[in-house]
Amino acid sequence: MRKSIWLLIYSFVLVVWLCPVRAWAGPAIDDGIQSARKMDSGHFSIFLSAGVDEDQLLKRLDIGPDHKILAGQTLQGAVFSPGSLTDLLDALFIWSCGVLDMNLYNYRGNIKIVKEPGQLGEVYLKLYGVPGHADKAFYIYETNTIYITEQDFTKEILGHEIAHAIISNFFVVQPPQKVAEVLAGYIEFQLRKLGGNRPHLQTLTAGAVPAVTAGN
Repeated sequence: MRKSIWLLIYSFVLVVWLCPVRAWAGPAIDDGIQSARKMDSGHFSIFLSAGVDEDQLLKRLDIGPDHKILAGQTLQGAVFSPGSLTDLLDALFIWSCGVLDMNLYNYRGNIKIVKEPGQLGEVYLKLYGVPGHADKAFYIYETNTIYITEQDFTKEILGHEIAHAIISNFFVVQPPQKVAEVLAGYIEFQLRKLGGNRPHLQTLTAGAVPAVTAGN
């Protein structure tokens, strides 16, 4: 009897760890955001609200050709240009999956970028009918969507929310919120350790990406 119970527990743990619950972009729900532009990457549909500047997003993301996030990654066309935001978001997603050891090869989600912090509060109120939430960024599991402001579009804050998306899509049974926060915080911590001050993409001339070696 005891052996059967342990076998059942072991099987449950294997299911939780090994079976992603889903990898979809989420249902369409009216969140009140009017998108002026949409871009698609391998893993995300990215929606830019009116007034959001893509060059500013690249600058704030601050991932250059020598950044460790790109180690082992082959970007589309092997070139950097001001239009490579989609490639960098995929690279950040793949890097985060690797750090968490939670690979989601078929994942697709949404990233919605608003101009002003107050817009996030309006989104949360429209979705849940109650005021208040993070004024920088948050992830909604039900729609598989990350919401973030232009001014907070950094690899650290975005990486934290991407981690929430990965965790939510990887597990069959959702882990406790505190556990998810610890894991997302770990990704943010690792990104802060990497630092910034990398050459911004818009300042680089198009050309082959220099060889990058992985490292801690």
